[in-house]
Amino acid sequence: MDDIEEESLFEAPPIAEQERMVEAILFASADPVSIRAIAGRMPHGSEPLIAVQNIQKQYRGRGVEIVRVDQAWAIRTASDLGFLMQRETVETRKLSRAAIETLAIIAYHQPVTRAEIEEIRGVAVSRGTIDQLLELDWIKIGRRRQTPGRPVTFVGTEQFLDHFGLENARDLPGLKELRSAGLLENRPVPGTEALPEAESDADLQESLFDDVIEDPEDGPLY
Repeated sequence: MDDIEEESLFEAPPIAEQERMVEAILFASADPVSIRAIAGRMPHGSEPLIAVQNIQKQYRGRGVEIVRVDQAWAIRTASDLGFLMQRETVETRKLSRAAIETLAIIAYHQPVTRAEIEEIRGVAVSRGTIDQLLELDWIKIGRRRQTPGRPVTFVGTEQFLDHFGLENARDLPGLKELRSAGLLENRPVPGTEALPEAESDADLQESLFDDVIEDPEDGPLY
């Protein structure tokens, strides 16, 4: 009898109640929340992933959606209603061409070292450019290369994916998509087949990276 009572103490709540819990957690969080973090707040025996997937289906077609961002989940405005939020956003300026090139290289080639970024760009990367992207929390320092000098690498962040509505880095537009959208000229891309041309970065400013603050003037090199 005692065993039965002990087991009942850890019985998970009904799935409908778990869905309410998950909904509350996501609603209260400004940042995407991982399944592990959600599970840590719910009663023992709960199945947060199933609950998330259930409410994701329930929210389809509504004004807000449950979206996956890398390995986490969040409540976001439906993509087709984003125009309604325009008056609520802070007026911002575009990133500089140097910052766009650097961000694109990191996004498409991560993890990538500073030397590799400079090799692809063909020019030195300033400290100001890297610092600005780090401050925006769109890139972060990754693991060190196991090569002489053990240089650090740079990778994209969850915040970068979330800002552009991407589930993971594989959702970044490919070369064909960029060209069909008029964001690249139809000629070979220097340094890589997956990276937008330097000459086309002005076009990228009109599309993918058109609502972020301007990069500061180039500072001393790292």
